[in-house]
Amino acid sequence: MVDYQPAHVAARAFPATPAALSAYGCVILSDIGANTLLLHPDTFARSQPLPNRLEAIRDYVRAGGGLVMVGGYLTFQGIEAKARYHGTPVEEALPVAISPHDDRVEAPSGAKPRVVAARHPIVAKMKGAWPVLLGYSRLTAKSDAEIVVDVGDDPLIVAGKFGKGRAVAFASDCGPHWAPPKFVAWKGYAALWQGIAGWAAGKT
Repeated sequence: MVDYQPAHVAARAFPATPAALSAYGCVILSDIGANTLLLHPDTFARSQPLPNRLEAIRDYVRAGGGLVMVGGYLTFQGIEAKARYHGTPVEEALPVAISPHDDRVEAPSGAKPRVVAARHPIVAKMKGAWPVLLGYSRLTAKSDAEIVVDVGDDPLIVAGKFGKGRAVAFASDCGPHWAPPKFVAWKGYAALWQGIAGWAAGKT
């Protein structure tokens, strides 16, 4: 089952408890700022107390769930630090430390990914060269995490465990502009995301 929620839908409909999230093998966050999940519309507009959904994500992973965060202008810390995941419960569950500042690295001439852990299940079935990316979020891998792919001097894919669960950080985006058309059309694209989601969900 795949339940796709654009940010305006997730603001109200994203599950509020670890129990509700346990229906899913993996949660993927991409270009959705922390405030969208932290402040339910009924809390923001009506001052109604409701569960902290960032805590729910952390506790869901700790109990055995999977988490993937995909880079973009409103993920990790984001443009002008507006995504605001630094210091949150979600950062606790991720295998990376998030900068408190704008964490973008723009690479308009192209940044080449490099596989550094070829035997890791996320990339074990992938062969050949990767297309370039046009940017990413600068992250720091936690000491108990594994850098699977890097880009320049920075990690691109970092995998780690949190409690009974698993989490993956993909520092670039899954679509334009950071992931240009050649990356999205790349024959390894589907295998990449199957590997990331499958590992996070504990399938590999």
